[in-house]
Amino acid sequence: DGTEDSDFSTDPEHTDSSESDGTSRRSARVTRSSARLSQSSQDSSPVRNPPSFGAEEPVYSTRRVTRSQQQPAPVTPKKYPLRQTRSSGSETEQVVDFSDRGHLTGKHERHFSISGCPLYHNLSADECKAPTERQLRYKEKVAELRKKRNSGLSKEQKEKYMEHRQTYGNTREPLLENLTSEYDLELFRRAQARASEDLEKLRLQGQITEGSNMIKTIAFGRYELDTWYHSPYPEEYARLGRLYMCEFCLKYMKSQTILRRHMAKCVWKHPPGDEIYRKGSISVFEVDGKKNKIYCQNLCLLAKLFLDHKTLYYDVEPFLFYVMTEADNTGCHLIGYFSKEKNSFLNYNVSCILTMPQYMRQGYGKMLIDFSYLLSKVEEKVGSPERPLSDLGLISYRSYWKEVLLRYLHNFQGKEISIKEISQETAVNPVDIVSTLQALQMLKYWKGKHLVLKRQDLIDEWIAKEAKRSNSNKIMDPSCLKWTPPKGT
Repeated sequence: DGTEDSDFSTDPEHTDSSESDGTSRRSARVTRSSARLSQSSQDSSPVRNPPSFGAEEPVYSTRRVTRSQQQPAPVTPKKYPLRQTRSSGSETEQVVDFSDRGHLTGKHERHFSISGCPLYHNLSADECKAPTERQLRYKEKVAELRKKRNSGLSKEQKEKYMEHRQTYGNTREPLLENLTSEYDLELFRRAQARASEDLEKLRLQGQITEGSNMIKTIAFGRYELDTWYHSPYPEEYARLGRLYMCEFCLKYMKSQTILRRHMAKCVWKHPPGDEIYRKGSISVFEVDGKKNKIYCQNLCLLAKLFLDHKTLYYDVEPFLFYVMTEADNTGCHLIGYFSKEKNSFLNYNVSCILTMPQYMRQGYGKMLIDFSYLLSKVEEKVGSPERPLSDLGLISYRSYWKEVLLRYLHNFQGKEISIKEISQETAVNPVDIVSTLQALQMLKYWKGKHLVLKRQDLIDEWIAKEAKRSNSNKIMDPSCLKWTPPKGT
């Protein structure tokens, strides 16, 4: 029928072929329909009579021709389904006819979606092509207002601005007068007011709380990690919902584009410092907070996103950082780290410890703890982690202490055992040993003496678990450590 609504009509080729077949095909249809009707029950159906069913094709063709003749306009209408919701909650679909002539931008002759239809926006195609007189008058008015902008700041104004900045710093907004036209400044103030109003609405709805962490996710290498706690990143970054980080130098950025450009130029493939341990693909680097201050600060800010009790971010010079990585053909990927003071009066061998979320529950946490005690053995000291421990840190340390004690008791053959001897051999603090024995109900007080009970059931359970473990390679090998204790500074 020559219109775009022809998808609702019969296929022309099918119509021509059906008309050229003659009377034989139509008579065959009548015969088949008559046979079906004769087998059906005697009900009052409108297609009960075979001759009326045989006349279906000319009636159908006449209906289609009549429908096509109801399109008098030469321009083909576009039909867009618009979904409307009733008050009852059910949805209905309404078809609205729009011409495909014109485009909302005025740059194209036709449009292909409802968003570009001028009629949908209550405009005509001609109105979109050229600005109206009202638009021209408004444009001229804005141009006149912007002409009033001062060509530059005077010397007194510059001194006033510098004095304001030195007095208040980042606690107040810089002076904006005479920097642009009054019209643009007024637009900026309106945008500020609207943004603050939207932010207050979010806070009232409970989506944002004052001082909360607004960084919800970070893009770190090939992972996207959900953050757990607030981290004191600069305010311009803390406002963002997502932060992009280089997994090698730990620099944080605002967008994917900036990260892509940075990765094209970044030459880092492993943490700075000395590689003091390597076994297979696992390496540990010793990073001095005084020599690599920026890297260590970024590492602390990253760790605070997943640690609740961490309070040190920028004063990193008195600490050494031991960073564990996993190497592949692209570089050394961060698994976790722990930090320790260069001179600890309380013999703390760990100040802060973290395993990245994508490597948790894979045995790397115990590897970091075991490595910290390995360093204490080389130093010939007894170590203990700094308190308070985080929830996950406390669970990891208790599990490690239990494993160390059960292994020691399994290999111990004597009759008398000393807490001091256990401490000297394992480098675990005696207080931690006693607390672990009490938790395992292996320490009893009998007749004025403390007795250590060798519970064979716990030892057998530990042996069975060790046999089932498949991550036998996740054990620190003392022979792979190439390290001498640093001299005190």
